[in-house]
Amino acid sequence: MANLQDVATAAGVSKATVSRYLNGSLELPERTASLIDAAIRALDYTPNPHARRLSLGRSDTIALIVPDISSPFFATLVGAVEAEASEQGLALALYATLNSPARELSYLDLVRTGHADGLIFVTNHAGTRELAAKINRLPRCVVVDEDVLGADVPKIFCDNRQGGWLAGQHLAQAGHRHVLFVGGVDEMVSGARRHQGFAEGMAAIAGAHHRIERIRGPYTIDAGRAAGRSFVDRAPHTRPTAIFATSDELLIGLCEVLAEAGVAIPHQVSVIGFDDVGPLHLFAPAVTAVRQPVRDLGRHALRRLLAMDGTDPAKPPSEELLDVTLIARNSVAPPIRSFHRNPNSEE
Repeated sequence: MANLQDVATAAGVSKATVSRYLNGSLELPERTASLIDAAIRALDYTPNPHARRLSLGRSDTIALIVPDISSPFFATLVGAVEAEASEQGLALALYATLNSPARELSYLDLVRTGHADGLIFVTNHAGTRELAAKINRLPRCVVVDEDVLGADVPKIFCDNRQGGWLAGQHLAQAGHRHVLFVGGVDEMVSGARRHQGFAEGMAAIAGAHHRIERIRGPYTIDAGRAAGRSFVDRAPHTRPTAIFATSDELLIGLCEVLAEAGVAIPHQVSVIGFDDVGPLHLFAPAVTAVRQPVRDLGRHALRRLLAMDGTDPAKPPSEELLDVTLIARNSVAPPIRSFHRNPNSEE
């Protein structure tokens, strides 16, 4: 197959002249342009689209780093980004870190030295200074879903505080005053905001007459199981009457343990989830949950990335929040016993 140098030799011009002519960055005299066009036809030359994109300073490839692709949440996010990239005529390079900080740092180095036009970055743990520093060295990056403190790039999250508020208000309106919040570690912004909103939503209806217990942990099925075991090991009259499990994975682990222990939802405990990406409507009973617009999150992330020109490093990073929705199903009912406030409890 003929290459760019063959065309240049046949036309009697330099390889750089042919390259610039083909990518539209050079205007040539009519005779020179005709010689190049004739050489292309005679040699049946077909431009290499990858080389051409590189000559223009782009690869038409977007990198996406996610913690996991087996989780319904992240699988849905990846699918949304892939679909939007396809609409834009772009390729997607996917990296799954297994939520390992070391793998995240390694993949960030790979993206920075590769040819991707930009990066959408998603983590599922608290960030570090080293992680933020590597993100800040990238020319184009958008952080999605969970914050990386110190990363001075655009960020797109679902409104976690709003979601917590909706869950707290819903339980308080049903009459619950002793509730359990499950999930999130102190360093993760998503968990902190969900807890803050949950407390505000409860207080908006119940005032000071309520009690919120908290079990911290990652958004995993195993952490949900641990929270479930902690709940069922307590004497029934000391248990909270409702549980807010702040991810689909936590909810699955929690419900598994409750079912094994014979704790009926919602007759013995009400339950609300968060994410609503998994088939919570197929649970028995169907589970009330705060729904995150995960597909919108993926689409917004890619569009925001493509809008970046990388020429204004002094511009402060933006934070965009997408609205969430409470989907009421059958897992919440009024408590079966009255609330007795413990003055020594954590509010």
